[in-house]
Amino acid sequence: MTILGRADYGRGGESQEDNLDSASSGRHGTYGRYLLGRCLGSLGSLAFMLLLSFFLFRVLPGDPARTLGRGRFTTPEQLDEFKRTYGLDQPLPQQFLTFLQNTLSGDLGISLRYRVPVSDLILDRMWPTILLVGTSTILAGAIGIWLGVRGAWERGSKFDKVSTGGSLTLYSMPEWWLGLLFIAVFAVGWGPIPGLFPTGGLHSIDAEPGTISGVLDTIWHLFLPVLTLTLAYLADYALIMRSSLLDELGEDYLTTARAKGLRDVQVRNRHAVRNALLPTTTVVALSLGFVVTGAITIETVFSIPGLGLLATEALTVPDYWVLQGTFLVASFAVILANLAANLVYGLLDPRVRT
Repeated sequence: MTILGRADYGRGGESQEDNLDSASSGRHGTYGRYLLGRCLGSLGSLAFMLLLSFFLFRVLPGDPARTLGRGRFTTPEQLDEFKRTYGLDQPLPQQFLTFLQNTLSGDLGISLRYRVPVSDLILDRMWPTILLVGTSTILAGAIGIWLGVRGAWERGSKFDKVSTGGSLTLYSMPEWWLGLLFIAVFAVGWGPIPGLFPTGGLHSIDAEPGTISGVLDTIWHLFLPVLTLTLAYLADYALIMRSSLLDELGEDYLTTARAKGLRDVQVRNRHAVRNALLPTTTVVALSLGFVVTGAITIETVFSIPGLGLLATEALTVPDYWVLQGTFLVASFAVILANLAANLVYGLLDPRVRT
């Protein structure tokens, strides 16, 4: 019995321990190939994004310098000086190489409207957007996943009907309309409801940044826009989580878990919810990627000085380099978030690696 209990040698003289080591190295090798493939795919997406960003506005008919100048150049000398300053007098291949070199070094050009480096302008406007959209994304994800889990587990109940119907109703409303409604009711005041919140802005004029009163003032200003985005995005997570969990409830492994004596709460949390979270992981990661782009309509309605409002202002000039810079930053954030989702997906579900 002792001899049988030890590692037997099979065909080819390999032991069971060797077979286990081979299987383990195969799993690591599979994930390594999966990781390499996803990274190469993301690099390809980045290369395509750079090409698209460069040629997006240059394919438009007409002279780009005259379009950007908007009639401000009264003499040919002024037009030539503008072209020289921004490199528009170079051949197109040379412009593209210069664009790649400047982009990789962090130089996104000079804003035509603000006369400051675009990279500094984007960094300055990025934090209000991250604060606004990041907070609402986290809240919408946490509340939406909870609603989806409970709604699927209690399918057909009153809670399921109310949560599904309510989230669908909020999802069907345009974000700007919901924001204006909140401003009219809770900021301006309506009937017996007084105006409790400011109509826009990130902070009051007399607020001191870095102090407790300044932080509370920022929270006070962001309450309505964060509430608007949270309610608008709630259905994204709730409906996907509900649908994914309903697909898992009919699987045989849940019956096996119950047969082992696990309670329903343990079966739901340890097995069903963990597997149902896989599709939701992708949605959460991509939503975090879109945090950098911001919500253009909400930032415009509530006058939040973020990237969304910056892009809107750049369209009116038009501030070509600001538009190009925001497009680059937004595209890079989405590609990076998609890569992170794929990597986490491969760790959570080994079947994805193959």
